[in-house]
Amino acid sequence: MSKYHAVWDYVASRGESSFQLTFDEIRQIAGIEIDHSFLTYKKELIAYGYQVGKISLKNQTVAFLKIES
Repeated sequence: MSKYHAVWDYVASRGESSFQLTFDEIRQIAGIEIDHSFLTYKKELIAYGYQVGKISLKNQTVAFLKIES
């Protein structure tokens, strides 16, 4: 199981077309700090119907976008 599984479940449960989470919110959901490995794990999110959009290091946010079928 991915270390970001809890985040992917949370993202999918929101059902919104797009939204942002802060690094701190992701840490609270996953129980771990977001790190460079997030870039590798983010492709798992496609199976949940979403993709990772812009990752802002300056604002410490990650955008999530629903994949339209």
